[in-house]
Amino acid sequence: MIEIESVHKSFGKLEVLKGINLTVNKGEVVSIIGGSGSGKSTLLTCINGLEPINSGKIKIDGTEVHAKSTDLNKLRQKIGIVFQQWNAFPHLTVLENVMLAPRKVLGMAKSDAEAIAVKNLTHVGLAEKLSVYPNRMSGGQQQRMAIARALAMSPKYMLFDEVTSALDPMLVGEVLDTLKMLAEEGMTMICVTHEMAFARDVSDRVAFFHQGVMAEIGTPEQLFGAPQNPETQKFLASIR
Repeated sequence: MIEIESVHKSFGKLEVLKGINLTVNKGEVVSIIGGSGSGKSTLLTCINGLEPINSGKIKIDGTEVHAKSTDLNKLRQKIGIVFQQWNAFPHLTVLENVMLAPRKVLGMAKSDAEAIAVKNLTHVGLAEKLSVYPNRMSGGQQQRMAIARALAMSPKYMLFDEVTSALDPMLVGEVLDTLKMLAEEGMTMICVTHEMAFARDVSDRVAFFHQGVMAEIGTPEQLFGAPQNPETQKFLASIR
């Protein structure tokens, strides 16, 4: 379980998270929608411990992420995160990119890391790209490689930050299909997304962020069908 309790986060004088409360249960898919600058992506980096928080608590399976006693490197093995940009190592093949973290972080033997990498790359539909270098693949394929790289660490939770926003519209579907597959398999996921159809079809709950506040949260049917908050109504009207 991921527990977020009254989290505040500022960059200098700019407060980007203003008391966020959210609990995500095992096997649940929560999508976060909202305009630019509403705090969505910042929340993900705070959950993963990449950004410190000013106050409040974030707990992963009862472990407080930002406590001084917490081993963040160990905790992050539970939480995969995939960003807009895939940040592959260009001098390594697809297989070598995915093997890297299990070998370096987990100290896994080369043969074991390779087996896990092959399994996860096959899982996301890249079995024929193992020996290819990242710059020889499409953006959608590179993003699926990034997902396989995160899955190679066997995380319990996955965080996705606008993973389709840098892609050509023709390539968005293949990445969203991969996320849908993970959701169907029971992966606990928090997805920051601007793909409303995905949020509606795949999520157990959808949260709408506005100016650093979680203005509304509910089932997709509730939030898209009968939004209660005026800002939610305005946002959804603007994208239809």
